[in-house]
Amino acid sequence: MTFVTEFEFTLPKGYVDKHGNLHRDGVMRLATAADEILPLKDPRVQQNPAYLTVILLSRVVTKLGELQMINPGVIEGLFSSDLAYLQQLYHQLNESGMSGVEAECPRCEHKFAVEVAASGEA
Repeated sequence: MTFVTEFEFTLPKGYVDKHGNLHRDGVMRLATAADEILPLKDPRVQQNPAYLTVILLSRVVTKLGELQMINPGVIEGLFSSDLAYLQQLYHQLNESGMSGVEAECPRCEHKFAVEVAASGEA
């Protein structure tokens, strides 16, 4: 079994770049301690604590469509429903204690992801 640290997603509406291209499919990785601590030093977060979400998501969203780089400007440009979707996904992956593990059927060798609760959780 392999510990899964990256998760694919599809935004409800999608990000429209400056050229009018729509980007909906992406990848979010599990957050590290640095992902949650370092943004607290950012002056934008110190002035407006709500901006923490923007910085945090720009660190853990590793792919969005054909974009070369995900930065705070991309996250700021999301439709509110897409931002809410990513916040919920972040919470589900990082705070609920659920993690994905890749499993394989011993008979047909089909690989699939399994959600596993952290120790002590239901």
